[in-house]
Amino acid sequence: MPKLDEGLPLEEEIDWFLDHLRVEKGASEHTILAYHGDLFRAATFFRGLGLGGWQQVEPPHVLRYEASFGAQVAQTTAQRRISGLRSFLKFLKRNGEGPKADLPSTGGFKKAKVLPKALTQAHMQAMLALPDLAKPNGIRDRALMELIYGAGLRISEAVELEIAEFETETRSVRVLGKRGKVRRVPLPEETAAWLMRYLNEARPLLAKRANARMLLSDHGKNLLRQTAYDVLTRYAARAGLPDGVSPHTLRHTYAVHLLKGGADLRVVQELLGHESIATTQIYTQLDLSEVRDKYRRAHPRE
Repeated sequence: MPKLDEGLPLEEEIDWFLDHLRVEKGASEHTILAYHGDLFRAATFFRGLGLGGWQQVEPPHVLRYEASFGAQVAQTTAQRRISGLRSFLKFLKRNGEGPKADLPSTGGFKKAKVLPKALTQAHMQAMLALPDLAKPNGIRDRALMELIYGAGLRISEAVELEIAEFETETRSVRVLGKRGKVRRVPLPEETAAWLMRYLNEARPLLAKRANARMLLSDHGKNLLRQTAYDVLTRYAARAGLPDGVSPHTLRHTYAVHLLKGGADLRVVQELLGHESIATTQIYTQLDLSEVRDKYRRAHPRE
């Protein structure tokens, strides 16, 4: 991680907070890096205002920091930056090292709850049929899609899955999710079959050396999260699907298809690894158009 310039007495507190996130909250390295970058940016800005420590930060300084983002910064990025700063300053206040004044609200940077549109089964089959199965990486790509759509894994969970966590006897995978929470996810028969085909036919051709990870890159190394993301978005584009289809869309589709098939919401919550049922309710709600159509067909006045 980059270091702050010499003479700025703010870095020690940032490292303290990141250690807190890593050790006590179980945050991933991806999250740690995001917090570090955002707090580094904030520290540089506050130094430009002449501040020498986090205790000197007052509400007007935070508001000026928000205003500095400008229109070129996406709303989600602005929300992340200011929310991360508030979490950090609250942490310092709890430990007697933060600002004395109350912190301002995040103002207009309230993050909207945006749901991806679930794909139809026909769209999913179009994507799943695209990988070139004559090539090892084609079978790998199919296995990747099966883990996200067939098992509802987050993309980070899919690329970090180890071979030992796949149990053929119970046809399930053991998944290490957010905050170190472990869950076991049963696999559809077809998903398990594709994983077996990948392990038997493709992975031995991709592997260059011993590696515990299930999914390997074209060069035999760990498949990176961003690489997997790019692979899936390319298949979505080739299938003619609308812009914005991502691994999160496939995971959302998994949940919606389960609910449409009659799965209990609590079961879906467990399969997705959500701590709160409220998250699952937001994440898996049916499209308004579908609800409206069902209403019109069912209501006696329609």
